[in-house]
Amino acid sequence: MLSAYESKGKKATRDGFGDGLYEAGQNNADVVALTADLLGSLKMNKFADAFPDRFIQTGIAEANMMGIAAGLATGGKTPFTGTFANFSTGRVYDQIRQSIAYSHKNVKICASHAGLTLGEDGATHQILEDIGLMKMLPGMTVINPCDYNQTKAATMAIAAHHGPVYLRFGRPTWPIFMPEGEFTIGKGVLMNEGTDVTIVATGHLVWTALEAARQLEAEGISVQLINIHTIKPLDHEIILDSVSKTGCLVSCEEHQRNGGLGDSIAQLLASKQPAPMEYVAVNDSFGESGEPEALLIKYGLGKDNIISAAKKVMQRA
Repeated sequence: MLSAYESKGKKATRDGFGDGLYEAGQNNADVVALTADLLGSLKMNKFADAFPDRFIQTGIAEANMMGIAAGLATGGKTPFTGTFANFSTGRVYDQIRQSIAYSHKNVKICASHAGLTLGEDGATHQILEDIGLMKMLPGMTVINPCDYNQTKAATMAIAAHHGPVYLRFGRPTWPIFMPEGEFTIGKGVLMNEGTDVTIVATGHLVWTALEAARQLEAEGISVQLINIHTIKPLDHEIILDSVSKTGCLVSCEEHQRNGGLGDSIAQLLASKQPAPMEYVAVNDSFGESGEPEALLIKYGLGKDNIISAAKKVMQRA
């Protein structure tokens, strides 16, 4: 099954958001979009050009943008907010909690430039805590797609979903390897059947995990590879079914070890099916300025780190 996921070129996940937003706008006249002075960076130009009466430029006023979005949702609209992940969460957490999550408003919080792969903008912008912040809010759906195709499909899917959503995506060009148009909120994707070790990845690290799985398989290690695009609600069934076969698991994410996908999986395993587990994630550290792929390697999120973690956890199984 690994051979079904070859790269078909490169495109940023934020491009998938922009194209998905435009199509969602075509399909649903209630979809409106807001941005905080980052129209081009969020690739929202196509929507703004096509539907100028449904687009709001709030300027550098992220808290106000969240309040406006909550008001639009109260009036029956489906607002999509767009800014960098750091500003979409840390800067406006109070507004999201009080005005959106608490009253279960139908607001789609769309966050670009997440994680270390933001690159040269450095630690102040490379938020690595956002998944934890958002998944702790009651009723918040948290989605972290892995490539252009999956981000486009996710954007369209959340337009049809009622309730608050946090959609996280990134800045750099990245391999396109997932099928077009396939996306079910809350349902993980089984990318490879295996019996020796389960590798669960999200976001950009799905591609890295795929490369690691290819090498492990070449070495005779059978890998069950799972793409978890929806971190909340988490697909319990696909994870538990896999661990029942392999007896061990590695989680991979471009996020802090504390509070991310790995923590959600660890809670699941502890309560339902205890098994050895290793994390591939940032270990209690801020990032720094640098090339995206070099930063992933420096902070322990590279292909070799996943391979090492898989071999280590198998020894504990």
